[in-house]
Amino acid sequence: MKKILISGLITGCILFLFSYYSLFLAVKFLPEFFVECNNPLFSSDGNREALFYLHAFIFSLALSWFWDGFKSLFKGRFILLRGLEFGLVYSLIALLPVMWISFSSLDVTFVMVLSWFSYGLMQAVVAGIILAEVNP
Repeated sequence: MKKILISGLITGCILFLFSYYSLFLAVKFLPEFFVECNNPLFSSDGNREALFYLHAFIFSLALSWFWDGFKSLFKGRFILLRGLEFGLVYSLIALLPVMWISFSSLDVTFVMVLSWFSYGLMQAVVAGIILAEVNP
């Protein structure tokens, strides 16, 4: 359990920084894409912003537990390949169904849902690489 918590927190810190700077760069270089985020569906009065920023840690702890239980299934010789396979498996099992239900039930465009899926896939691959290094 200690190994899961420690690797989850390490992954969470790195993923937090990766996610923050990825979104910062995306907003800077693709501002027209984020105009759609002004939709009232996404408005917040600021009371829940901390929850948004904590998502990297919740995500990382969950993936650390998942990694610890299933890491023997990811047999790539290189950490990068193990992380990529881990991210793809997670994306197909968890992200794809969530994105499907989001697109079918919310007033969002396919491009926005595709960007969410891509962002989640990137996060899962980065987490997989870190977890493969920290908890082989």
